[in-house]
This record gives sequence, C-alpha cells and structure tokens, in this order.
Amino acid sequence: MISSIRCTFLCNSSTGGWSSGSQRKHSGPSRVACSAPSRSSTERHGSVVMETSLKETSNGSTVADIDDNLTSAGGVRDVYGEDRATEDQMVTPWSVSVASGYTLLRDPHFNKGLAFTENERDAHYLRGLLPPIVISQETQVKKSIQHIRQYQVPLQKYMAMMDLQERNERLFYKLLIDNVEELLPVVYTPTVGEACQKYGSIFMHPQGLYISLKEKNWPEKNIQVIVVTDGERILGLGDLGCQGMGIPVGKLSLYTALGGVRPSSCLPITIDVGTNNEKLLNDELYIGLKHKRATGQEYSELIHEFMTAVKQNYGEKILIQVNTSCFNDDIQGTASVVLAGLVAALNLVGGSLADHRFLFLGAGEAGTGIAELIALETSKRTNSPLDEVRKNIWLVDSKGLIVSSRKESLQHFKKPWAHEHEPVKELVDAINQIKPTVLIGTSGKGRTFTKEVVEAMASINEKPIILALSNPTSQAECTAEEAYTWSQGRAIYASGSPFAPVEYDGKVFVPGQANNAYIFPGFGLGLIMSGTIRVHDDLLLAASEALASQVTQQDFDKGLIFPPFTNIRKISAQIAANVALKAYELGEP
Repeated sequence: MISSIRCTFLCNSSTGGWSSGSQRKHSGPSRVACSAPSRSSTERHGSVVMETSLKETSNGSTVADIDDNLTSAGGVRDVYGEDRATEDQMVTPWSVSVASGYTLLRDPHFNKGLAFTENERDAHYLRGLLPPIVISQETQVKKSIQHIRQYQVPLQKYMAMMDLQERNERLFYKLLIDNVEELLPVVYTPTVGEACQKYGSIFMHPQGLYISLKEKNWPEKNIQVIVVTDGERILGLGDLGCQGMGIPVGKLSLYTALGGVRPSSCLPITIDVGTNNEKLLNDELYIGLKHKRATGQEYSELIHEFMTAVKQNYGEKILIQVNTSCFNDDIQGTASVVLAGLVAALNLVGGSLADHRFLFLGAGEAGTGIAELIALETSKRTNSPLDEVRKNIWLVDSKGLIVSSRKESLQHFKKPWAHEHEPVKELVDAINQIKPTVLIGTSGKGRTFTKEVVEAMASINEKPIILALSNPTSQAECTAEEAYTWSQGRAIYASGSPFAPVEYDGKVFVPGQANNAYIFPGFGLGLIMSGTIRVHDDLLLAASEALASQVTQQDFDKGLIFPPFTNIRKISAQIAANVALKAYELGEP
C-alpha cells in the first residue's frame, strides 16, 4: 500500500474531535496511507485524502485513489469516496485506505463483510479474518431481507436494521433502497415511535450527537444536513426526552436512502434538557438527564448557543430540521405532502382547490400549517386574496368549531381561521352545517372519525376525501377499512401511517399514506444543491406540485392519491430539481 512518494503514520481517530461522522467509532489507532505530507495536522481529523493516481501494491495490483477536490453531491468534499462506492473498483474505492484488517471490519463506514474482493483482502490485510468465499452485495441483500422477515414483531425488525447499520452501512442502505416499501415502516413511522418509547431498553450503540446542559461538543466534519430534536414532541407520543434520538437517526437514514445524501454528511442530534415524563424519570434504563425540563432563559440560551455553533462550524447553508427553526418537516413537510395529495385527488373528484371546502379536526401547529399551505396554493392559482381563500377552510379544536366569537381566547396561530359562524361543539354537527368536501384529521386522537362522521361526509359528497393523518397507527382518526366500509366504498382515503389494502364489495382499495418521507429527502436535496439559505413557502409549493405530478392513471385507478414508494428515488430527484429551480427563480441564496 505504500509507494515511494508516500509516508505512513499512526492516526488516532479520537484526535481532533470526532471520528468519521457522528456515529463512527474506531476501536483504536489505525495505520493509513496518504499522499505526500504537505497537509497540516489540523486538516486531517483522523482521515487523510489521497491524490488521484494509480499506485502499485506489493502484489502488483493497482489502487485507485480519490481526488482530494472531489465535490459532487452538494459541494462537500467526498472524504470517504461515497459517491463512487457503487462503481466497480479494483480495490475499495475509499480515499482512506485502512491497513488494519480488524479496524476495517469493525468500522461500519468501511466494512463490506464477505463482499471484499480477493484484491481488497490482500490490500487491507483481511486474509484469515474472513471466510475464504467472496459474496456479492446483491447476495448479501437477499440474505439480509430473509433475516429481517424472520421477525414477526416490528420492533425486532427495527433493532435488526439498526444493528446492520452499525456493522455494514453500505449494505444497510442497499437493503433499504431495494425494499423501501417493506422497510420504510420499520426504520421510520410507525415503528420508530415505539422504538423511541423503548429507546433506553433497546439501546446498544450510540448514534448521533448528544448535547445537554452539561455536555457540549461540536464535531469537526463536513456536514450538510442536521436533524435535531429536544424530544419534547415525538410523533403523537409526547415528551420522550433523550430517547427522541430515534427520530433524527431514522430521518437521516431516509435522506441517504431516498434522497441520495451521503451518510457522512448527515448528523443526528438530540438536545437533552431533561424531561417532564415521570415514567422516564423513574426508569433506571432511561439514558437522558433525570430532571425536569429546562425552560425559559436557560433553554433559550442553549438553543442560541447550538444554532451559533452550527453556523460557525458548517456555515449558513447547512440544512437543519428542528422543531422551532428552519425546516420543520413535521409541519412544513407534512403540509407539502397533504397538499400534493389534494392536488392529485382533483383528478378523481373534479374541480379546483377553490371549489372545495376543507374541515380539519385538530387545530394545532400541524393542522394550521397544512391549512395555510392549502390557502397559499389556492391563492396562487386563483389570484385571490389570502384572507378570502381562508374562508373555505374550517378547523375544529377541543372546544369545537373555531369561530370569530372565540377569537379573543384563541392562540395566535388559530386566529386566522376564526370565521363568522355560530358555535358548534360536535364534529358531526360541524360537517352537517359546513358541508365540507374534504375532512382532515390532525388531532392525535384515534377513532375520532366515527361511523356517524364518515357517513355524514358520504351523505354530502359522492367521493368524500378523508385524510386520517395522526401517527402512530393507533392514533389514526379512522382506519382504511372503516373509511371504505362506512362510505360504501366511495371514500378517497389516505392516512399518516400505513394500512393494508381493503376489499369491499368485490373491489380492492389501496389506501395512500401521507408520509412526509415523500417530501423531505428530495426537498432537502434541492436545498443543498441550490445552496438555499431560507425556506420559502414557494419552495414547499414547488415540492407539492412535483409530488402530485408523479401520480399516474394506474395509481388513480386503485384510488391512490400518492405514487407508490417503489419509485421514491425518482420522485425525490424530481422534487429536488423542482425545488432547486424555484430557488434559482427566487434568487436564492
């Protein structure tokens, strides 16, 4: 591995901050080969990038090295050669050539298991550390999916997938990409919700960066995307504290599998400020700070310090998904997906967005966020004032229909939706009086779209659009079977969590899933490619239009208003292109 123009040295992966990526840990010092030692030690950070050339190894084979200035996939230097990882190479196509076989096999970022070729085994001192057979990655995928399918419990499948990610990252993503419809509910909603609830008891490998009131550390790597949570609002499960880390890890897995962002460019972060969940505080297996949540100035100062440090370390163009800042996929992303479904549904019910009336059960930030994006798109298409368009959108909260007589007591984000109408307490009464064509559930309460509610929608509309968006599955406002049965097979239904196809009156209905995974990987990739600093509503609208355009007539014939996830990488690419184009039209960055 060492030519006449190279030097070797011991490189401790713990020196200079983090090792390769937020969850990469080397078991000890590793010997690496590098180009002439002109680079300063402060630039190495535990890895060295080699010049492009072909070098001879001791057995006469050649080593393909990676260009130090390679900057594809969003402009960040391809330190680990991930952009060429699927190309046929004579040896491992990584810019860091790890000489120690033990270290290589124990680093998920580099490990290929039995897929290491004969030349790679010679070059990286793997002889004797692996069985002699060479098995292709395709065969590994077949073996792995059979292994996953042996488990009947979704949480066990989740744990098996996370274990694979910590052993062989490339195989993990290949497996997820090739079986995305089957495995998406495992690594993301709804299973990730249960995983977060039980994170302390299933915790085996540290993933991501943990920032708390006591511990603060900033990795020194080329990061493009950060997903951060403080664990206070995890899906519909409430305050899970430090155990909310499952959400950033899951979402960033999709950034790579669905959007093509390099794994080493993704950083999951949990900000631990305590928890108000008494069950967790009394749980000996809880992995976070065991005290009540910090609030007020103490909390604000930590968040300010975090945002400042992110900007200083990674620049202004880094994409941050966080509950209260920048791109929040739980509100903005879900709103974009729902709007796409509604636009697509127009092909089934006819008319324009302006011709329809919308009623929401649930008036929190998610519900009002969706309502606002619907209003923006309608206003854009009709050139009508936004206030006028909002009059076709009604919301019901825990106290009933939001009307103008309640305006003084309403939270600020509910006030734009307080219209002139007499107070109405029950949802079914609101349906009979407002006569909506679209019913959307964001309440976080299961079984609230009762038989009476669905039958009321069906009595008003030939094809009622019913979206039960609350997660996890147990919190869905109604199931697919209930919606189709109670509407006599006439409902156009989609949910936040997946439901199996339903047979009614001899016809099979395939329910859609309004999963924000449709949007955020492609949307984020578009922001990265364009270097956009600010997320405009127009960018969300562009993403919605791109997603809606991917629904085919074959999908409509099945009652679907979203395309199948088997095409998700193509869909993400189209969304990214639309978002980047719109960003350039807006003059961003």
